[in-house]
Amino acid sequence: MAETVLTHSGQSTARLEGWRGIAADWASDQRAFKNVSWGKAMMWIFLLSDTFIFSCFLLSYMTARMSTTLPWPNPSEVFALNIGGKHIPLILIAIMTFVLISSSGTMAMAVNFGYRRDRVRTAILMLVTAAFGATFVGMQAFEWTKLIMEGVRPWGNPWGAAQFGSSFFMITGFHGTHVTIGVIFLIAIARKVFRGDFDVERRGFFTSRKGYYEIVEIMGLYWHFVDLVWVFIFAFFYLW
Repeated sequence: MAETVLTHSGQSTARLEGWRGIAADWASDQRAFKNVSWGKAMMWIFLLSDTFIFSCFLLSYMTARMSTTLPWPNPSEVFALNIGGKHIPLILIAIMTFVLISSSGTMAMAVNFGYRRDRVRTAILMLVTAAFGATFVGMQAFEWTKLIMEGVRPWGNPWGAAQFGSSFFMITGFHGTHVTIGVIFLIAIARKVFRGDFDVERRGFFTSRKGYYEIVEIMGLYWHFVDLVWVFIFAFFYLW
């Protein structure tokens, strides 16, 4: 069945009901994305494509681990640290996870203050988020250095299956690159917010119109995605 509705111009048009109506709305872009900004829609499309890439990496890791005939290194031993003469498993990974998850909280608060036009607090919280991200990358660099010094390479390692090294460097390196890029953009946008570029409509990178604080939310979408991906990496790579 079709329902007759009036448009803004006063003309009548037929709107389908049920599943046909849903399909028609999505196909003609009448409601699904009508009120979504271009920047936010493009970020969601990018995150969707990135989800496929990370999913392929994790699926490949699981396939390699389950198919290898050699013993797989024990993450609790490989990623342990000796602190005060005690062998503590996964302590560095736990701290890294806490730091990155905490950064999601500061990013959420930055988005909240951004829509309130509180540019000082927004900029400060974005810089705090960037500091959390930089700390995470620094600890990841320490982790890489430690494993390389212990003999881990993309083509092998001293503890068993050769696929461990390639899986570790590929997955954590790709994620660390995302975090690094996010830190750079957080600092750049925080600087523009603090200077008031979005209040005076100053021309430049990421400045389009006056009061356009939505870029903070778009940056938040990216950052929350990076944090969410790390949760899966932590579960599959370090706890399995």
